[in-house]
Amino acid sequence: MTAVGIDAIEIRSGKLKLDLPGTFAPQKGDDPEKYTKGLGLTNSSFPDVYEDIVTMGANAAKRLMDRKGLTPDDVGRIDVATESAFDHSKPVSTYIAGCLEGVYDDDFTHANKGERKFACVAGTQAVDDAYNWIRAGRNRGRSALVIATDTALYARGDPGEATQGAGAVAMLIDADPDLVELSIHQGYGSKDETDFLKPNQQFPSVDGKRSMQVYLSRMREALEDYESVSGKIYLDDFAYAPFHTPFPGMVRKAALLAYRHVIRDTTHEDELAGEIGRQPREDEYADREAYEEAIRGYMDELKTTDQYRTWYDDAVEPTLGLAREVGNWYTGSVHIARVSALRNALERDREFVGDTLLVASYGSGAQAEIHAETVREGWREEIGALDVDEQLAARYDLSWDEYEDVHDVHEYDKDLDREVEAFTPPDSEFVFTGWGRMNERQYEYVE
Repeated sequence: MTAVGIDAIEIRSGKLKLDLPGTFAPQKGDDPEKYTKGLGLTNSSFPDVYEDIVTMGANAAKRLMDRKGLTPDDVGRIDVATESAFDHSKPVSTYIAGCLEGVYDDDFTHANKGERKFACVAGTQAVDDAYNWIRAGRNRGRSALVIATDTALYARGDPGEATQGAGAVAMLIDADPDLVELSIHQGYGSKDETDFLKPNQQFPSVDGKRSMQVYLSRMREALEDYESVSGKIYLDDFAYAPFHTPFPGMVRKAALLAYRHVIRDTTHEDELAGEIGRQPREDEYADREAYEEAIRGYMDELKTTDQYRTWYDDAVEPTLGLAREVGNWYTGSVHIARVSALRNALERDREFVGDTLLVASYGSGAQAEIHAETVREGWREEIGALDVDEQLAARYDLSWDEYEDVHDVHEYDKDLDREVEAFTPPDSEFVFTGWGRMNERQYEYVE
């Protein structure tokens, strides 16, 4: 069976940054460690006044296509995953295709284009769609371009404001991929929830405590479902475990839950028994409430053990590097976690071909998906070609007043009575230039 997976990946960060401990925390009167240790965040990325989900997605896609030597004729499918769309009918993929057609001789006339929406899990769903399209033999030898692009803004003063972020991840899905091969097995956990939603509004309505509970429940269900088709998984099966990362603090909770589940009835649980006892079993308790209380106590002790800390530091912590610097990218979140893991392997000069990632995606509303990815021979070249460090280093550092200005610029319903100057000069990139006669957004490429 021919391998299908991610052949190449590119990242495009918003060109502005907000320093959370240095600028945000003093303005809010907070201890900086509320953000650096509590949330696990240092900076957030924001789009400049001429950037949006289209420009970031198109710029990531162009760099990917140029690096791989592709033309539009090589691409048979363009899927955009976003929860920041500004049109209820016309998909963002058509805007991005239009941008790209302005710089290439060929066009995407015969490419299928669409837009995926299921909160943050939509990027993974779009990858799945492309995988199935290729596996079904409907691609006519062509690749699929999947772009996860979002501007994750919250209303001013909202508790989620510190987790904002903006950026795009472009992925080329193809047969015989250079980066990672996707497993045929997937596990799902999905239920109708109202933990986070945007009913005809730009900024989300969030039940923070409920959202955390839903995230953990769906992840547990997805892990159980994945094992039902792949067989029981063990700690040594996976080199890294990239999770959906709205902020690293949330991943700490999901990782602990996953660890407890995976070590159950294994030698790892046996080795811990002398230190913290064995995991509670539900049939040992008179009711569910007593069992859940016992589980909480066990997990409080589990997270302090050397065994758990070693696993977390090796398999999970390396996936959080980019998220700490850019904030939440919604549909791109789990995909930058993957890149962070692969960058860590490259920095460590790790022998990595054939090793496996356990990728845990999530979208509010709510659905989790878990699948495996096997590292391919070309991974070093692909990850080494990324310029994300240069992008992050070049970001403009916003003052508080400038942050307020740029937040206003990107509020869809705000009617500004003044123009806000760009903070950075555009350079060889797609930019937003204004609105057309039907209120459509317009773009051009600036050399």
